[in-house]
Amino acid sequence: MPEITNDLMDMIIADESPSTVSDKIKDILFAKSAEKIDAAKPEIAGKTFGSTAPEETEVADAVADAAANISGEVAADNASAD
Repeated sequence: MPEITNDLMDMIIADESPSTVSDKIKDILFAKSAEKIDAAKPEIAGKTFGSTAPEETEVADAVADAAANISGEVAADNASAD
């Protein structure tokens, strides 16, 4: 981020137009806000929806089971067991 503030200072010193400086300030604030939001998302999601790890495991297991059924692997295993 220091290079962004250096760019801003350079723009101010170079007497850039106020709208350009204002846009740069907005860009910096947006970037900082986005970083903080991205950092908080996992914690908020965990508090809101509970731990996501078991759900992800359940989904991965369901997908693996469905893939085995589709590929015929389950039917082959059942046929060999008989």
